[in-house]
Amino acid sequence: EFCEPTFLADNDIDFGKKTSEKTLFDAASIYLTYESLKDVNRPEGDENWEFFDSSKQIAWKTGTSFGFRDAWAIGTTKDYVVGVWVGNADGEGRPGLVGVQTAAPILFDVFDVLPNSNWFSKPFDEMQEVDVCTKSGYRASVNCEEKEQKFIQLSGLKTQPCPYHLLVHLDRNEQYQVNSSCEDLGNITHKTWFVLPPLMEYYYKSKNPFYKSLPQFRSDCLGDNAISMQFIYPKENNSIFLPKDFDGKRNELILKIAHSKPETIVFWYIDETFIGTTKDIHDMAIIPKQGKHWITVVDEFGNEAKRQIEISR
Repeated sequence: EFCEPTFLADNDIDFGKKTSEKTLFDAASIYLTYESLKDVNRPEGDENWEFFDSSKQIAWKTGTSFGFRDAWAIGTTKDYVVGVWVGNADGEGRPGLVGVQTAAPILFDVFDVLPNSNWFSKPFDEMQEVDVCTKSGYRASVNCEEKEQKFIQLSGLKTQPCPYHLLVHLDRNEQYQVNSSCEDLGNITHKTWFVLPPLMEYYYKSKNPFYKSLPQFRSDCLGDNAISMQFIYPKENNSIFLPKDFDGKRNELILKIAHSKPETIVFWYIDETFIGTTKDIHDMAIIPKQGKHWITVVDEFGNEAKRQIEISR
């Protein structure tokens, strides 16, 4: 157990009670969780808090209920925990009743009147400094090009190294993947490539315009051009409620998938009934009946993905 250092021999240190139960959350994991919650972007007016010496270090989180019925924010320093709930007593929803916009400003107003306190000390005894891949956040593998040293919890040493940096073999122009079946060994360029699964790639590319998808194998090469697709929405075994609009009509359910080759034609089915095709942007709007349904997508290469959903009242 970590405690503050003492310099007096007659000082008694409270190490807590002995227990034979397994520790669920070690000190390093708790500390790193606090650190990540401390770095969350603060509401308007407090965006640059870290540049001021007088600013308090606060780990905090917000939440918003379905239908904007209520919102909350909770934060903690080393000495204080503050929770804020915002909403109507009758539970009626209101547009804009969002945790970060309504509860969070009150949370930081309360912390402004509380005394300053030091932040938690880093529990070095339960941490180890390792190389971490700056792109994926995993422990760095031999293929990761950009690395940084970080202290992680000891249990983090059991995790696998970065699975997304792969060594690929390209032609001289780095336009296609090649191998010895179609290219002289002297003309093959070996390069590390950051490769994400289709669903991750879909979200990552929207925030990282310099991300490059893995090149396909050249047409004269013997290789596997892996093609895959994943559902963005709905999630597996989702129970979905479709609200009615002001005119009394039920809103549509928008189905979405991510495909490794967006230009591919995708065929959509609900309960084995064909409902349409998509290309480039793979969104499909449907109004299914109440009950359980199977959503099936098949691309022009025969790849298939399925999701089961349940439409509630």
